[in-house]
Amino acid sequence: MKIVIIGGTGLIGSKTAERLRKQGHEVIAAAPSTGVNTITGEGLTEALAGASVVIDLANSPSFEDKAVLEFFETSGRNLAAAEKAAGVKHHIALSIIGVDRLPGSGYMRAKVAQEKIVKESGIPYTIVHSTQFMEFLGGIAQSATIGNVVRLPTGYVQPIASDDVADAMAAVATAAPMNGVFEISGPERVRMNELVARYLKAMGDARQVEGDPEARYFGTKLEDGSLVSDNKPRLGHIAFEQWFATSARK
Repeated sequence: MKIVIIGGTGLIGSKTAERLRKQGHEVIAAAPSTGVNTITGEGLTEALAGASVVIDLANSPSFEDKAVLEFFETSGRNLAAAEKAAGVKHHIALSIIGVDRLPGSGYMRAKVAQEKIVKESGIPYTIVHSTQFMEFLGGIAQSATIGNVVRLPTGYVQPIASDDVADAMAAVATAAPMNGVFEISGPERVRMNELVARYLKAMGDARQVEGDPEARYFGTKLEDGSLVSDNKPRLGHIAFEQWFATSARK
């Protein structure tokens, strides 16, 4: 099959592309750097010509509420129109477990808007809901740092390694559309503040982590179950220690 990966040069996109190419598929890694822009529409028609599957991994360059909403709405509409014209048979979007439980987050609201466009497009689809990536732990710590203290919510996370995400995306790309949501998660459930403390200690980072149930996660309050799923998601096999030993310092 010809498979187009929007955001195909990024962390998940490049790994997913590698897996699909090894299976013998023709893979187009589409991104502004390769001449394909879902906001302006540049290169979309050419990239999608003859494509059976599109995987949307694009992400907004800005997380400001208005900008991120405009990005996902514009990108989603442009993609849907181009896919219809090209006769694409399966659209796959990567989203977030808990996306509909955190309306206080502008980013989450924008992802909900993106999903709505996918569901209403008329194109067969699968939406993959994932827990946070282990590769984001450093960014989570940085976002909550004041001085030498990292103040984080105590809600649960179940982070997944990018290699496990790429395995799942490649599997979904070669399966029939679900016209629904498929959930993926890491193997270990732990409180966010405890996991970040473990990460910083392993990195030799002297910052102190404080758990605070009222602390905000990118602007929104977390409950214990906000970012995890009990609906039997597909579990990755890479635990934190294995990920840290092989990937964290790359």
